[in-house]
Amino acid sequence: MSLTRAPLRRTEFLPFAPPVIGEEEIQEVVDTLRSDWITTGPKTQRFETEFAAYLEAPGALALNSCTAGLHTALATLGVGPGDEVITTPLTFTASVNVIEHVGARPVLVDVEPDTLNIDPAAVLTAVTPRTRVILPVHYGGHPVDLDAIHDVARGVSATVIEDAAHALPARYKGRWIGSGQNPVSFSFYATKNMTTAEGGMLTGAPDFLERARVLSLHGMSRDAWKRYGKGGTWRYDVLAPGFKYNMTDIQAALGLCQLRKLAAFQERRREVVRAYADAFAADEALELPVERADVEHAWHLYVLRLVPGALRITRDRFIDELTARNIGTSVHFIPIHMHPYYRNKYGYTPDRFPVTLANFDRMLSLPLSAKLSDQDVADVIEAVLDVTRIYRR
Repeated sequence: MSLTRAPLRRTEFLPFAPPVIGEEEIQEVVDTLRSDWITTGPKTQRFETEFAAYLEAPGALALNSCTAGLHTALATLGVGPGDEVITTPLTFTASVNVIEHVGARPVLVDVEPDTLNIDPAAVLTAVTPRTRVILPVHYGGHPVDLDAIHDVARGVSATVIEDAAHALPARYKGRWIGSGQNPVSFSFYATKNMTTAEGGMLTGAPDFLERARVLSLHGMSRDAWKRYGKGGTWRYDVLAPGFKYNMTDIQAALGLCQLRKLAAFQERRREVVRAYADAFAADEALELPVERADVEHAWHLYVLRLVPGALRITRDRFIDELTARNIGTSVHFIPIHMHPYYRNKYGYTPDRFPVTLANFDRMLSLPLSAKLSDQDVADVIEAVLDVTRIYRR
C-alpha cells in the first residue's frame, strides 16, 4: 500500500531536533581557536562554575558526554562485579551499557504509564542486598518521583545516580534537577535543549566530584591546564586507571553561550508544546504527554502516543506518513530488553515489561526545538491531524 501524501504546503524536510547556533557561539569558538588553549582549560572551568551556579548545584564536572558522567559516577563509587544497579528499560542504551562497563548487573524494572519514568513501586520490589545504585532516567524531561526513589535507596544504603540527559532545565518540587548532593549526569548532545555538539556535565557533592575528576582524565593527579598553564608543573601521579572523558574549551565555548540563552530556549519550547497541546487535545486518536503538578518539565521530547484501535495504521506507518509530508520524527526508545545483547544475556522476552512494551509500540516523538518557526509548528500540526483524519477508524 502506497503512502497517502496530502497536498500540504511544506516542501522542505523538517528535522526532528535542529540545534540553535547563533553568531555569539561562533565568535566564542573563534576566540577559543585564536587563543593559546583549545583543550580543557579556562573556558571549561568557567563553564563548570556557571553551570553549577545556574542549577544551584554544589559542584560540576565538565565531560565529553552524559555517558561519561554516568560511567565515571559508577566507577567513582566503586560499583563492580557482584553489585546490582536498578534502572529502566525505556532509555537510550548508554544508561545501561555503563552498568555493564563496570561489571555490575543491570536490573530493569517497568515504568509508570503516564510519565513513562521508572516506577518507584517496581524499584522497591527489585531491591536486594546487592543493590548498590538506583539509576533513574528523567524520561523526555519529566522529572522522576525522586522522593520515592530516595526513600527506597536509603532503605538499602544505595546511591541514586540520575540520568538527566533530557532534564535540563527541569525542577522537581521547586528544586532544580542537579541541585542535590547525589551524582546527576547531563547531556549537551546536538539534539539537547542546549548543546556543545558533544558533551556532558556531572553534578554532585564537591568531594565526590574531585574523585570523579581524577578518574575522568586517565586517573592523573593534574590535568593539562594545571601542568602546562602558568605556574603549573610537568609532574603528575596516576592515582587510578582512569578514562579520557574531559571536555575541551572549544566545546565549553559553545556551552557558555548556550547556557546564557537557555531560559529563552525553554520559553520557545514551551510555546511549541502549548501549540501542540491545543491542536491535539481534542483528537481521540492521540494521547498527549503529561506534566505533573509538582514538577517543571524540561520538554526535551514531545512524545505522542497513538490510542490503541483508534486508527487503521500502525505507529510505524504513521511515521512513514509524516515523513512523506516532510516531517521528521523519532522513537524514544527501543526498549533495552528488546536489543539482542540484553535479550540474549538476560533472557528477556518483549512482554517482560508490559507497560514499556505497550507504550513503545504506539509512541513517536514530534519535532521540538527552540529553532522551530511558527510555520514549522503549523506544518507539524497540519500533518499529524491530516494523518489521523485519513486513517481514523
